[in-house]
Amino acid sequence: MKKQMVWTAAAAVVLATLSMGASAQNIAIVNGKAVPKTRAEALTQQVARSGRPITPDVEAQIKEEVIAREIFMQEAQKRGLDATDDFKAQIELARQTILIRELFAEFQKTAAVTDADVQAEYDKFVAANGGKEYRARHILVETEAQANAILASLKKGGKFEDIAKKQSKDPGSGANGGDLDWAAPGNFVKEFSDAMIALKKGEVTPAAVKSQFGYHIIRLDDVREAQLPKLEEVKPQIAQQLQQQRMATFQQELRAKAKVE
Repeated sequence: MKKQMVWTAAAAVVLATLSMGASAQNIAIVNGKAVPKTRAEALTQQVARSGRPITPDVEAQIKEEVIAREIFMQEAQKRGLDATDDFKAQIELARQTILIRELFAEFQKTAAVTDADVQAEYDKFVAANGGKEYRARHILVETEAQANAILASLKKGGKFEDIAKKQSKDPGSGANGGDLDWAAPGNFVKEFSDAMIALKKGEVTPAAVKSQFGYHIIRLDDVREAQLPKLEEVKPQIAQQLQQQRMATFQQELRAKAKVE
């Protein structure tokens, strides 16, 4: 009798321990069904990734959300909604989405952009955009005769900015007295840039410059070395751009290797 009582007590302790362990793995029991804590942990990770701090209030909200989902899911299953073709199709789409997301996340880890990669890309940017920048004004008109009349007016003391506001057909710069702001020569059509860089500061083109847009009268106001952003200022953008390029290449390579019939 004593031995049996001892065994029964020991068994009770074991069962209680197992019950506590199982309870520790679950967030709740809903209609007799255990709701694992892993669901709350997964939802917490999603919330954290969105940048929202995980406070005790948020944890309580997540718990209630997980429990509510279990209640609603059980009711849907009771009604047989998980057996419909539409449901199965949506589950398959969700499975594909998650798997693809995991594939891309793994690729980003294995093909991470390094500081050396960013530096090399920045150096290419500097090489392509370095040199001089020009600040010029222009007056754009449709005919050579109009341009010649404006040149004559300028020689008589007409103010370039005022004439640009009244007569230039370039709506962007005309309203600002013909001001084109700082720009590299490559930003303009060749005829315009060739005439502009041939000028000295303060000079106006002696004759109208013809381009596909019409006839330009150009005045060069200033010249300076190109003002490029420092590496630290554009590093995040460069890294993101490189990562996007690598991801696009990875996707294209997979698509090219796939046998599609």
